[in-house]
Amino acid sequence: MLRERTRDGLAAARARGRIGGQRPADADKLDAARTLIRSGVSASQAARTVGLGRSTVYRALRDEIAEQAAS
Repeated sequence: MLRERTRDGLAAARARGRIGGQRPADADKLDAARTLIRSGVSASQAARTVGLGRSTVYRALRDEIAEQAAS
């Protein structure tokens, strides 16, 4: 019964235009964090300064390195 209600609730949310998951991080904040890191600020301090989570900044840096390696 719990699974059915959960499935029905998710279907109703989709019908209203809702989607699951987290919202993407603000690209402007990520760019600002990258700029700070390139200027010598630690990733933790850059994240704190621009208002992002430390793991979000590290994930963006990891993805950027992976893109550079692929090209």
